[in-house]
Amino acid sequence: MLNRAWVVWCLVIIQCLCGAYFLWEILASILGLPSVPLRWSLRELVEAGASIGLILGAFLGVRLAFVAQNATNRADTARRITSGEFTTVVDGYLVDLGLTSAETEVAWFVLKGMSLAEIADLRQTRIGTVKAQCTAIYKKAGVTGKSQLFSQLVEDILL
Repeated sequence: MLNRAWVVWCLVIIQCLCGAYFLWEILASILGLPSVPLRWSLRELVEAGASIGLILGAFLGVRLAFVAQNATNRADTARRITSGEFTTVVDGYLVDLGLTSAETEVAWFVLKGMSLAEIADLRQTRIGTVKAQCTAIYKKAGVTGKSQLFSQLVEDILL
């Protein structure tokens, strides 16, 4: 709906016309001005149009609020990354995935491009342990491997 500007403009025009009609009716009755007589069927149509316009306007407003919030979050993340907080942003992302501290450490090594053997050496564990931790990381991230994890991280943080 947000990608089709004409839909939004049609909604705004319907709301404005119906609002103007109702406002004129109220002012006419208060000030004693002549009102615009409408047949009951046309008046019902105007009221239905106004109601539909208000409801759609409310839904559109909520949708726009979510879009604006997402854009604000992306802009804030980009600002934090460019201000030198890349590590903090990635750590927050890994926490959001629900990784344990050991899995977070392994994930950092994976993101740095280290092999399983190198990670096992650095952590002084067995390769099988590192493989199990990588499998848990990939499962929690919803990916199947190293490259997908990196791609998802870049997409979720930067885009």
